[in-house]
Amino acid sequence: MDLAVEKGIDSLSFVATVGFFDGVHIGHRHLIDQVKREAERRGLPSAVITFPVHPRKVLQKDYQPALLCGFDEKVEQLALTGIDYCISIPFTVELSQLSAKEFMQKVLKEQLHVDTLLVGYDHRFGRNREDGFSEYCRYGKELGIDVVLASQFRLDNKEVSSSQIRRFLKAGRIKEANGLLSYHYRLSGKIVEGYQVGRTIGFPTANMQVWERYKVVPELGVYAVIVYLQDLAYTGMLYIGRRPTLHSDNEVSVEVNIFDFDGNLYNQSICVEFIDFIRPDRKFASKEELVAQIHQDRRSVKQRLMESEY
Repeated sequence: MDLAVEKGIDSLSFVATVGFFDGVHIGHRHLIDQVKREAERRGLPSAVITFPVHPRKVLQKDYQPALLCGFDEKVEQLALTGIDYCISIPFTVELSQLSAKEFMQKVLKEQLHVDTLLVGYDHRFGRNREDGFSEYCRYGKELGIDVVLASQFRLDNKEVSSSQIRRFLKAGRIKEANGLLSYHYRLSGKIVEGYQVGRTIGFPTANMQVWERYKVVPELGVYAVIVYLQDLAYTGMLYIGRRPTLHSDNEVSVEVNIFDFDGNLYNQSICVEFIDFIRPDRKFASKEELVAQIHQDRRSVKQRLMESEY
């Protein structure tokens, strides 16, 4: 898999598709599978052309995208699809001003040598998304690019979208989000020093500072998770919330209690994969009631993890 146009691909022609592909969900994978089949049929390498930064973020500096994955994670998921090349091109203001025909000519044809372009059934590109599939076909004929309309993917007769997955995550509907992603949703970050209250009540936690600034953080509450730390996997329970029983500030904390682990984790990298939602965040009448609930949470998490088989 190649990330840069400079890495010796100038002499190649591609069967390709273009998009941001946030989350690389099952709808995206359906499109990529069609790209791969078309590439095999034509005897050409397959490629996904994408952007490292959300296009709207380039055009609106104050826009804060809600991302399912950062760029590195997106590339990792694209690699798992079996696509031959991932070509990342910078999205710039100048690029946004190109019409669809200019984009096809200057970028797809002249720069990237695209032989065949698969277009998602509802995907539009070019300045203000003015044109549609019929125009792309016409421009393709003029430029020597075959344009193919990809088939739509629906699950239970419903459209699959990154927006729907975000809604599931913000509602704590982890299993449904994971089903549409085809993998476990994850957060990665650095372990930072926290309030250390967990240790005093028998549940030491690692406080996470999430790497990706715009990554979607799921609904406040308690989750069953798999924790990846120092190249090893552990089970654990994750808390996302404002600690209303013990604190009065409004800051959202991401803390994970790692089962069967004891050690100093400060400044280490950590990744958690969400398996299931246990309960929403809430304020308890006393610290003792909170501790009793955490004991119950731990039992619930272990049961859910056992039932899920990950």
